[in-house]
Amino acid sequence: MAKGPVLIDLDDAPAPEQGPEAAAPVPELDIPAPRGQAMQSAARLAARRPSRLMKWFWGLLLSLTGFVISLAAWDFAVGLIARMPLLGYAVTALIAAFILVLLVMGLRELAAFSRLGRMDVIHRAGEAARASGELEDARAVIGQITRLYGGREDTRWGRESLAEKGAEVLDGDALLDIAERDVLGPLDGAAMREVEAAARQVAMVTALVPLALADVATALTSNLRMIRRIAEIYGGRSGVLGNWRLTRAVMTHLVATGAVAVGDDFLSSIAGGGVLGKISRRFGEGVVNGALTARVGVAAMEVCRPLPFVALKRPSVTALVRGALTGLFGDKG
Repeated sequence: MAKGPVLIDLDDAPAPEQGPEAAAPVPELDIPAPRGQAMQSAARLAARRPSRLMKWFWGLLLSLTGFVISLAAWDFAVGLIARMPLLGYAVTALIAAFILVLLVMGLRELAAFSRLGRMDVIHRAGEAARASGELEDARAVIGQITRLYGGREDTRWGRESLAEKGAEVLDGDALLDIAERDVLGPLDGAAMREVEAAARQVAMVTALVPLALADVATALTSNLRMIRRIAEIYGGRSGVLGNWRLTRAVMTHLVATGAVAVGDDFLSSIAGGGVLGKISRRFGEGVVNGALTARVGVAAMEVCRPLPFVALKRPSVTALVRGALTGLFGDKG
């Protein structure tokens, strides 16, 4: 057998294609774009209205449970007084203190509902004053806003500036513009910081925690806390029930208008969401959930703010998400 290299004649074979540019393109993976499922689920849960049957069920259950617990506590206290009077009276005093705390909490909830109703009245009056342009209507709204923030130190400079400038203004729209810039401007900044913090938290948990339903729970609790803080910033301190009512109002508006639905244009405007979704599915979902949280925050600002956005520009969701992600990864500027 002959030793040495084997030569194969390739004269009749086609010449190979030259250069990497001639290679076939790599097919793209068919990965669905992030949709923000956690925020959409949280929004649907918050906006869903319970059926009449469920209202009756929970109402009767709570009433029956409260009656049974009260009767058992009363029988226990009376029996203890009969056996050991000193200890029995001490337990009775504790029960009375607990009932007093419940009454105080109930009064606070009523006060919270009243304050939220007052905010709604001022908001509607501000819209009507904007529509009419009358100076008298504007001064009436300014008086309500001044009384609302009368005891707050963070609005003292704005109220003093409003009183100084407002005395020389003879146009209703100009007077409302001054109130919006000087009094509500700093409050808008504080509210936007709360929105950025909530969006950052939701985005981080969605991207880093792989546990099932953890992102939904985080989105719901973060949005509840954010809406409560925004209401407090604008003067509408809400209790537990008041905060849930306010959250349902915001979420119902967003679901009804389709604002929790994510489109391709929205994804591309938020830090290239489609590209992020292809690089990391969890990270892309985190960005979209953070963006939807920012949408909820802007809607909460519009609901809780005493005056509509006219003189000042409505906060941009894109800018809020950019600020939230900058805080997440560190600001080097």
